[in-house]
Amino acid sequence: MVTVLFAIVFTAILMIQYLAVPQVGNFTRQTASLLNILLFLLPLFMLTIGSMNIASDQESGWLRLLRTYPLKMCHYIFTKYIALVGVFTGIMVFVYAVALFVGSFFGGLTLPLFAIGITLLLIMMFNAVSIALGSFARTRLHALALGLGVWSLVSLLSSYMLMAVGTVIAEHVLQKLVMVSMHVNPLEWVRYGYFIFSDQTAVLGPAFYDMSAFYSSALGTLFYIAISVLWVVVPLTLAVFVLKRRGKQG
Repeated sequence: MVTVLFAIVFTAILMIQYLAVPQVGNFTRQTASLLNILLFLLPLFMLTIGSMNIASDQESGWLRLLRTYPLKMCHYIFTKYIALVGVFTGIMVFVYAVALFVGSFFGGLTLPLFAIGITLLLIMMFNAVSIALGSFARTRLHALALGLGVWSLVSLLSSYMLMAVGTVIAEHVLQKLVMVSMHVNPLEWVRYGYFIFSDQTAVLGPAFYDMSAFYSSALGTLFYIAISVLWVVVPLTLAVFVLKRRGKQG
């Protein structure tokens, strides 16, 4: 159901933008639509489905059964993570294939390579976060609520809070807050990476020139990769810790 829904929405919006304004560069209305769809819908599916997957094992007692076997909790978490990443990667491969197939009837629809890389990064980061959320939840309903709450925070509420704060603080302070938000909000981090790797950091304005110049360098690229890895490792480590502690508590 998720695959079909996402494929229909994704292909329809891309084709509407493509037919309205054909692609002539790296960053067009077409790629902007692709970015917005990915950042709005894909995290929603991953945070809810991934967290409920972990919570389901706890609610059904399957995880307690697994603990009676010589299975390390880190192996359990890693296996769940690989499975979720594989599932959502397969979904996106199918979605992209449908979009390219439909686009072939209208002169050919192309997807930039960096868009595929950003999609994989989004899948890796948010599946890790979803597993961490699922480790805190005791039931699937609780996991669903946590997933929707975090999705609302990173996709909607954080932007509104920054706009509200921006009305009462100095502009240079707001600029620093936006920079911090880019690093602590995984959604904004992926969005910023999209602008970096598509060489379109100019759309952010002169206020972010120094930061964009750093991340466009070789050292900045390594730093971006390091922070992205932390967004995967830290949530998974937290999930292992929480589940181990919960197992000791019975």
